[in-house]
Amino acid sequence: MARKSLAALALLGSLSGCNWYYNTLPSPDDLMKMVPWFDHMVKSPAVSPYKRADVPRYTPKGAVPITGGEAEWGIGNPGGNPPMYGFDTLTANALKNPTTDPAATLARGDTVYTNFCSACHGGAGDGKGLVGVKMGAMSLLTDKAKGYGDGYIYSIVRYGRGVMPQYGDKIYRPTDRWAVVNYVRQMQGRLGQASAVPADSTAQGAKR
Repeated sequence: MARKSLAALALLGSLSGCNWYYNTLPSPDDLMKMVPWFDHMVKSPAVSPYKRADVPRYTPKGAVPITGGEAEWGIGNPGGNPPMYGFDTLTANALKNPTTDPAATLARGDTVYTNFCSACHGGAGDGKGLVGVKMGAMSLLTDKAKGYGDGYIYSIVRYGRGVMPQYGDKIYRPTDRWAVVNYVRQMQGRLGQASAVPADSTAQGAKR
């Protein structure tokens, strides 16, 4: 009986010791908080990254534009806060497609079009997307749409027009916008072909 009692006391003692070890004894991790700055820490890129010119501030490739960008154009309120820009017909008609090999951009154009455009304009470009039938989205297969210049379509993608909102802030890479233009041209059967100038390219339509 005495042995059983001693065993029970030993067990309780060990358990209470565990509680003391985990709940009362300071953790080694807590001791690290008491150590002042190590000498080498001041050289870490994480220390005041925006106050020191000698600390590199690397960002993932493609996350931040560092080689300039595409200038804004169009009508609106460029001096506002934030500045606002809109579709401008004269600028749109003067814009040339810089793609040297349109066929090579079709895979990317298919992806971007499907993600951002097909909901309204439909997978075939006929304007019968799930949202398009409710919003009155334009078919991209009409003679009028086929007659738009590449720059005209690009500008509509970037700034929007009519019931279509701007997508330049969503399709933010110019190469992706041109890929969409080329993909639309393929659906129209006009890939690589020059298009007529839109009918509203007169001075009267230049500010619409």
